[in-house]
Amino acid sequence: MTRHQKKVMKSMVQLVKKELKKVADPNKAKVMQGYCKTTMPMYGIQKPDRATVEKQMHAHIKLQTPPVVDRAFYQSCIETLWALPHREEKYLAIDFALHYKDQISWDNLPVYTSLILHDEFMWWDFVDPIAVNLIGKVALLEQAKIEPLLRQWIDDEQHMWLRRTALLAQLKHKKQTKEDLLFEFCRKRMHEKEFFIRKAIGWVLREYGKTSPESVVQFLQQEKANLSGLSYREGSRILIKNGYMT
Repeated sequence: MTRHQKKVMKSMVQLVKKELKKVADPNKAKVMQGYCKTTMPMYGIQKPDRATVEKQMHAHIKLQTPPVVDRAFYQSCIETLWALPHREEKYLAIDFALHYKDQISWDNLPVYTSLILHDEFMWWDFVDPIAVNLIGKVALLEQAKIEPLLRQWIDDEQHMWLRRTALLAQLKHKKQTKEDLLFEFCRKRMHEKEFFIRKAIGWVLREYGKTSPESVVQFLQQEKANLSGLSYREGSRILIKNGYMT
């Protein structure tokens, strides 16, 4: 990064910390820590107030002349915000990554992956937007290139959140979903007892069922004995509602 970019990033981080402290609520922080099952420090800021801080963050960057957002700046800002101690600061790292849509690319995939690998404090509220909206977009842009990596992740016995990411990466792909890969991944992990894997299987089946209900009905019928009750219920819920199943 240039000296100017480093200066802008530093001032942006200072702004974020200052504005988050202004709207902090210690009482809400305790409740939110309980919900997230974490001891990570929290400001106690809910999404509307965090969105206001996010707007200020982007407005600060937009005012800069010359423009500062390139790949190096994008990656450094994500990593710097993520390294801050409070949970809301890490949410803003994800929000930052999502905001600059033209930067969501194969070249930035290692940054997104590195966030998920922070197993010591990882939870679904971090993983899902990264998996679905960041890695998921890269997967749509680079289907052939990313498939070997997703195959590694679905078989990764050490990192449950990578397995969940592999399942969720196609969640929003609709007609561009690689159906065989989706069902293969569900079959690979349907033996798991882990709640977040079972839930992910049900979620992807439910969503793909909106695009290709007949295919999902066939899969559910074939694998009913092997799927967990949770996965089956989630996967069949809308299909039953819409009359494709009973």
